[in-house]
Amino acid sequence: MNSRQRRGVILLLLSVLCAFGAFAGVLSVISDVNSKVGPEVSAYQLKSDVAPYTALSTGQFKKITMPKRWLSTNAVTDLSEVNGKIAVTQLRKGSLLQSDMMQKRPELQPGEQEIAIMIDAATGVAGKITPGATVNIYATFAGEQDGAPSQSKVIVSNAKVLDVGKLTALEPGRDAKSNMGTEAVPITFALNTLDTQRIAYAESFAEHVRLALLASGSDSTIRPGDRTYTLDKDK
Repeated sequence: MNSRQRRGVILLLLSVLCAFGAFAGVLSVISDVNSKVGPEVSAYQLKSDVAPYTALSTGQFKKITMPKRWLSTNAVTDLSEVNGKIAVTQLRKGSLLQSDMMQKRPELQPGEQEIAIMIDAATGVAGKITPGATVNIYATFAGEQDGAPSQSKVIVSNAKVLDVGKLTALEPGRDAKSNMGTEAVPITFALNTLDTQRIAYAESFAEHVRLALLASGSDSTIRPGDRTYTLDKDK
C-alpha cells in the first residue's frame, strides 16, 4: 500500500468517526429534548369567560395537548371532574382548568328541603351571597295591634344557600306590600321542615325579609332572647 492509499484509508476512517460523532450528537440532542419535554397529556382550556359560582359543563372547555411536565400538579386532565361542580371565582377565556378553580355544588342532605324566595337585590344580597354560604334570615313585622311596636325576628339561623339565581326585574306593583325594590334575586335554601315553614310564613306576611351573611367558622349561636328585637330594647 503506497502513501496515497494510506492517506485515503486514514481520511475514510476519520470520516466514519466524524459520522459516528455527529450521529451521537443528534441522539444526545433528541434525548435532551425528550428529557425536557417528556410525554404529552391532555389538558382543558376555557372557550370563554365563566362567571363565579356558575355551574360548569364539558361544553365550556376545549381539549389541548401539552407536555406533562409543564402542567401544574392540580391541572385537570379528565374533563369528567367538572360534573356537578361550580366555578369558585371568575374564570378567564384561555385559562387552563385547575382543580382549585371549582368546587362541588351544594346539595340537599337527608331531611332537608329546597325552598326559594325572592330577596331584594340591594338590601338582601349585594353580590356577596353565593352557593355554599351560610346566612341568618331576618324578617320585620308590623305590630299585631294598633300601637304595638314593630318587631325584627331571626326567622332562620344558619341557613345553607344552595343556589343564587339571576337578577330579576319585578313586575310593577307585585311587591308593593313589602316595599321591595324593582330588582330581586331568587335564592334557594336547604332547610328542615320547620325552618321551611318559617321562611314561607315570613315571605308571605313580613314587611321585609333580609339575609345576613355569616363568616366562615364564626360562632353563629343566637340566644333565645336575641331572636326578637324591638326598638324599646335600646331605651
